[in-house]
Amino acid sequence: MSPHRIWFLSACSVLAMGACRREARPAKPASVTAGFPLPAAAPLPAEASATAWNQVERPAFNRAAAELDLPLYWRADANANGAVDPSEVAVLWRADHVSAADWLAEERFGPQFASAYRALAQAATHGHRLEGLAPAERKRREAVLEELRQGRPTLVETDLRQASAEDRAIAQHVLAAAAGVERLFARQNGVLDMDAQIPRDDAPSHALFHRNQTPWCEAPSTEKDPFCNALPSRPPRTSGLYPVDLQQGPAFCTQLAAAANQKALMAPFTAVVRDEAGQLNGAPFQTLWAADMAAVAKELQAAADAVQSPAEAAFKAYLAAAAKAFLDGNWTQADEAWAKMGSADSHWYLRIAPDETYFEPCSRKAGFHVSFARINQGSKRWHDLLEPHKAELEAAMATLAGPPYVARKVAFHLPDFIDIVVNAGDSRSALGATVGQSLPNYGPVASEGRGRTVAMVNLYTDPDSKQALHGQIASLLCAETMPLVTTEPEPQLMSTVLHEAAHNLGPSSEYAVGGKTDEEIFGGPLSATLEELKAQTAALYYTDWLATRNLIGRKEAQMANVADIAWDFGHVAQGMTTPEGKPKPYSQLASIQIGALFEAGAMTWSAQQPAANGKDLGCFVVHADQVPAAVETLMRRVAGIKARGDVKAAHALVQQYVERDDAWKALRDVIRTRWLRAPKANFVYSVRM
Repeated sequence: MSPHRIWFLSACSVLAMGACRREARPAKPASVTAGFPLPAAAPLPAEASATAWNQVERPAFNRAAAELDLPLYWRADANANGAVDPSEVAVLWRADHVSAADWLAEERFGPQFASAYRALAQAATHGHRLEGLAPAERKRREAVLEELRQGRPTLVETDLRQASAEDRAIAQHVLAAAAGVERLFARQNGVLDMDAQIPRDDAPSHALFHRNQTPWCEAPSTEKDPFCNALPSRPPRTSGLYPVDLQQGPAFCTQLAAAANQKALMAPFTAVVRDEAGQLNGAPFQTLWAADMAAVAKELQAAADAVQSPAEAAFKAYLAAAAKAFLDGNWTQADEAWAKMGSADSHWYLRIAPDETYFEPCSRKAGFHVSFARINQGSKRWHDLLEPHKAELEAAMATLAGPPYVARKVAFHLPDFIDIVVNAGDSRSALGATVGQSLPNYGPVASEGRGRTVAMVNLYTDPDSKQALHGQIASLLCAETMPLVTTEPEPQLMSTVLHEAAHNLGPSSEYAVGGKTDEEIFGGPLSATLEELKAQTAALYYTDWLATRNLIGRKEAQMANVADIAWDFGHVAQGMTTPEGKPKPYSQLASIQIGALFEAGAMTWSAQQPAANGKDLGCFVVHADQVPAAVETLMRRVAGIKARGDVKAAHALVQQYVERDDAWKALRDVIRTRWLRAPKANFVYSVRM
């Protein structure tokens, strides 16, 4: 099920079904790259000495490159000379096919770097030129910059230069397919080609559109700012999955769910359209967007054809089945091939499909995404630890859930560990990233527990991320709790594994009460919150479960619990709802968890004690020995709500810890203020071939 984490239309709409034609866009001039015109070339030759490139320090370089929509990232000042060198720069993967040779050529800077560096230095030193703009436009551009500065570019780099010709060919075709998926996701969001409306000289707005994959802002301090928008026209947020006129009312999702043909309208692999008689119908993606679906299928089939190694037969079969699914919509057949491709059957990991639903207003339609990765062999410990105890884990959850739920035979796969190469579409988050996922969500592979679960282990491991995280935690916890704090990945990795395993345990999304599934009982948004709350509370619960059986150490369990509380802080800081009032599942589950721990006395607030950073007054103390009992109480409550399909109790839980205006809400404001001082990771990708 849904992703786990660490810290976390236009007039010619995509629903018009041929009623209007998309005009071909003019080619960008040669002087334009990544969406904006560069200034006149600076008098700096590509072979200039290192001292020519020392005008901007590394953090400012990366921040300015992001704001100028440049596909550049300075990894580290490896030789400590204070200047950026060609060997220290990564050229970023983009769906618009940036040519690395324009920036780096044979260990020298390419022809575009000099003018780009001049622009970088200007932006880093003097800021962006806003004079002469109309007041409203200036306010919009200032809001765009504030949105961008709440993110910190964070590199995920893969080096395939020494890989086999087969692997490089596979990667090239999968990356091309990923670019096509980003186009499909733009159609689902209703924003395809909207970026053409951004002024050519407004690089930050181009950067926002690329980062967020829409013109709309989503960082905590600007998501509700009416001026924050990549487009000067500041269009309101709409979805590409429903008729625009239908989306004007706040309850349109409820209206669709109550329609006589609601199963067809709200099916995960369709968009809602009107036929000629004015009636609402659902059209499958492969019919609605046939050309774009076929383009992705072509690249996937080419990747399959590139596979020649007998050891990669399962991967080849999945590539071919996925290619076919993009043409005929048979996602079940693709899921079957995908489920057979485990870590022992391929050194690649790929999921390319429509899966998660959180991105859209009704939380019912599956978003196109790509997670492309290589298998990391580090999962053996957790596989060996948990595999013998699957039935016991299910029995424990069934006992907590109570009637009418009964324990069932579970056959899910424990997580494979993967190193991400590229995320695209719905998997490419503007801020933060998925670090664990259990899929698929629909069909027999999901309902029979035959899906795959993965943990992404090469995210948030860079020194910049660790340093930022430690500072955020130290601003909220008292010194006495800090010995249980670590920024090393292992405790959080354990939590990710348990979270994803828990999606397959107890009353999950496929479980029905009175013939109705979770989504039909609770509605899409509340159903999503409850399922993620169950899984993340189970991660806390099963941590103690393992410790009481001496399968892990007690301190290891306590450190994992504190890491999860810190994760809760990060999501509480993001706010409880979107600008449109839609619940944020992770934020609301985090508020429920900390609120419950606080109310049970497992956490206390010491108002007059300085935080561990020595700067902030007031801090949280985690009483580690009291956490397990408080977690068990919450786990029993959440599992019981899902087991009974108890809508009234679900709303009461949200009201108690999310909506009520009390001391806990005031502390949420403290968490938000301190946590958001540090920008959140914005993952960018580079693949060297």
